Amino acid sequence: MKNSFSYIYILLTIILIESCGIYSFTGASIAPDIKTISIKYFQNRSSLIQPSLSQAFTEKLKDKFISQTNLRLINENADLKLEGYISDYRTQPVAIQGTQTAALNRLTISISVKFTNTKDDKQNYETVFSRYADYDAQKSLSEVEQSLIEDINKQLVDDIFNKSVSNW
Repeated sequence: MKNSFSYIYILLTIILIESCGIYSFTGASIAPDIKTISIKYFQNRSSLIQPSLSQAFTEKLKDKFISQTNLRLINENADLKLEGYISDYRTQPVAIQGTQTAALNRLTISISVKFTNTKDDKQNYETVFSRYADYDAQKSLSEVEQSLIEDINKQLVDDIFNKSVSNW
């Protein structure tokens, strides 16, 4: 009987902590007065343009904030604002063999981000997030591009989310 009260007490405590908006199990730490977020479309300003990259990245970023927080996504006058652009999209050889040919190539994506917290200016930032993925040089970029973009976008979105609302 005593054990069941302990479990109920622990369960209620977890529910209370989760519901108050101060902490979530996703790692987000959002003040209770923060209710909304706006995420602008991230245009591709890199010298190499991949047509679907802007849309895919922007949607993945929106999905992360909607699914991992209690924030409501709006277009204007939000408590939190994310905006920026894709500043770099490139591929280059990284592992040169003795025959002077590349064994691996690297796809790198960089995103310039401006984050604004209208309730706490100390949390604002402007920075560039960059991630890469290597692929076999025997394959063309077009063969592996979509899966690499998905992997890199996930990492970039996680980095932006953590810097914006996880205080890591």
